[in-house]
Amino acid sequence: MQFIPYLLGFVLIVNIILAFTVIFLERRDATSTWAWLMVLFFIPIVGFIVYLIFGRQLTNRKIFEWDAKSELGTKTAVQKQMRAIEAGEITYKNGELDYYKDLYYLHLRNNDAVLTQDNDVHIFTDGEEKFNALIQDLKQATDHIHLLYYIVRHDDLGNQIADVLIERAQAGVEVRFLYDDMGSRRLGRKYKRRLENAGVEVVSFFPPKIPKINLKINFRNHRKLAIIDGSVGYIGGFNIGDEYLGKDEKFGYWRDTHLRVQGGAVRNMQVRFTLDWNQASPHKMTFEDRFYERAHNEHGDVGVQIVSSGPDSEWEQIKLGYIKMILSAKDYIYIQTPYFIPDESLMDAVRIAALSGVKVKLMIPNKPDHMFVYWATMSYVGDLLNAGAEAYIYQKGFLHAKTIVVDGKIASVGTANIDVRSFRLNFEVNAFLYDKEIAKELVKKFQEDMLESSQMTQKLYQERSLVIRFKESVSRLLSPIL
Repeated sequence: MQFIPYLLGFVLIVNIILAFTVIFLERRDATSTWAWLMVLFFIPIVGFIVYLIFGRQLTNRKIFEWDAKSELGTKTAVQKQMRAIEAGEITYKNGELDYYKDLYYLHLRNNDAVLTQDNDVHIFTDGEEKFNALIQDLKQATDHIHLLYYIVRHDDLGNQIADVLIERAQAGVEVRFLYDDMGSRRLGRKYKRRLENAGVEVVSFFPPKIPKINLKINFRNHRKLAIIDGSVGYIGGFNIGDEYLGKDEKFGYWRDTHLRVQGGAVRNMQVRFTLDWNQASPHKMTFEDRFYERAHNEHGDVGVQIVSSGPDSEWEQIKLGYIKMILSAKDYIYIQTPYFIPDESLMDAVRIAALSGVKVKLMIPNKPDHMFVYWATMSYVGDLLNAGAEAYIYQKGFLHAKTIVVDGKIASVGTANIDVRSFRLNFEVNAFLYDKEIAKELVKKFQEDMLESSQMTQKLYQERSLVIRFKESVSRLLSPIL
């Protein structure tokens, strides 16, 4: 037993070194720093392991490898559009674009997100409808298919998608399939080998150096993109798996939001896929005209920007877009998210809007998939109730949609949750939409979901038990690192 004091001394030294790293070398924000210090010193041994898995940040070397936008023609298009805006020479198809000029200028300058105004957009909120449409589009591919998903399951839906990809690959279509190694950690080698044997290129994002032992919990590719022949694109919250069709008994019906896009925005989705593919695959994609729609077809008049963010970015682009949208609101803000753990800047924006008389309606799920995240979410819900916002708890199943609508004029749909993990640690992508009809359709779907929800009032929240209050308090302290 004489070794115990030495062990404790070793643990103390390691904790001090880690604390020094967190405070002085990694340059985290203050709330995240204090949360990690609390974990390290209150649960020293376990905290050390948790830090190794969850706490490490992306290195500058990896960040540098991502910058290849100039090769894809993005930089030139952005500079041209910015000059047109600054000179007042850009023309708009609808009035919303002129009113929200500062929002899309922000995305142009901060994220190289080219604005396109020729898009047709279809909204899916049901998994069966989304995947039926996707499969039909996949079957019609003649040149290439590009898929990027965070979670891919080896189940009925996963096999159905695989069957279509194999058939198209054998017909001569180039098929590239990129998935996140951690999100799809249960995806077996048999599934991948079957695709590869048919000619499908299958690549995982940030795989482990030792098979089956992936400690990179952070920096996951949470994006969901599908591009067919450069002319049709899908973006949103649905992953590939039977639970997203409502077949999981734990979650029941799966309520999500996904978009099918035709128009110029698909080109920008293709650029995003190319960047991600080239980071993960030894077989690099190059800028080729065939990856983009050959003819300039006028599909519609919806304004769209494809905005991405991740730990490779200097700024939290999607979060800044959310804040800009929220602060522009005059009448109402509708938010649907499975997790609501905002940092102080976004929380202040929503609070200011509510206190200013803007109708803020927040909807979250009743069936949490992460308990700490759920109780932290409820603590922030309580804060919004005090500011005059309304909160709704979706009861029909699991709400996974990541949607914000402002004043029935602009909206955002994509993969980014309202939490620190999405804003700083994961690679995400959202479509920012400038169109009254699309915004009003999302509002209508929100109102339909309200019929399947219960309202969390300030009175009900104040009546919660001491046990729940304790869970909320602990979870909120840990929220910067959840």
